Amino acid sequence: MKKVLYTLLFIAGLGFSASAQNATTGAMITLDKDVHDYGTISQGADGSCEFKVTNTGTEALTITSCKGSCGCTVPKCDKAPVNPGASSTISVKYDTKRVGPINKSVTISSNAANEPTKVIRIKGKVEAGDATGAPIKETPGGAPVNN
Repeated sequence: MKKVLYTLLFIAGLGFSASAQNATTGAMITLDKDVHDYGTISQGADGSCEFKVTNTGTEALTITSCKGSCGCTVPKCDKAPVNPGASSTISVKYDTKRVGPINKSVTISSNAANEPTKVIRIKGKVEAGDATGAPIKETPGGAPVNN
């Protein structure tokens, strides 16, 4: 009976050991942030931001695609392999001509063992502005006043 129990424990130990090794090998994607918050920005302002991607794995990380959740969010990612320990940048451009809240996502597809599909987000608010992009202030009665 003891031999059977020891044999089962040994086999279970091998299974845990093999799965622990799989979790630490291969390409691994790590980002400096999951969300970029623009805060409140003016209409027509620069809607660009960057996410730093680092390969914390043991094999080259290949990003196959970066897709925005709509046409107003345009990501650019480098398709060149990212070696272990190296970094790359994903740039995201949001169209700030649209007034209102920003809550968009970018889906990153890669060969990462830890997260083959990673979703990052951008958020904030675009305030109405005049032709120069400066915010439009309102009088106490609510009428717009350009500065």
